[in-house]
Amino acid sequence: MTWGSNKKNSPEWPNNEAGVAVPPAFLVHIHGGPLDMELTLNLLEAYGIPYVCEYPNNGLFGKLILGYPPGGIRVFVPETMLEDAQNILNADICD
Repeated sequence: MTWGSNKKNSPEWPNNEAGVAVPPAFLVHIHGGPLDMELTLNLLEAYGIPYVCEYPNNGLFGKLILGYPPGGIRVFVPETMLEDAQNILNADICD
């Protein structure tokens, strides 16, 4: 697995009370073109939710050659922010 944020200004990953990084939780597998991927990642970033991406099936190589990973990306967020991230992507945001 390749972990890492594709943006340097993504919010910092949170720690729990013991000072250990919160475990990642799977959010979504984004298929499609680079626009779908960037819109989702930018939306999470706009709401202050950190993320890490996994590029399955040699996707990192495809990103290098094609400019985007043809197998899509798997997006993980801190498990403490999973419900918020799901609500944001499903547009179920309430004040």
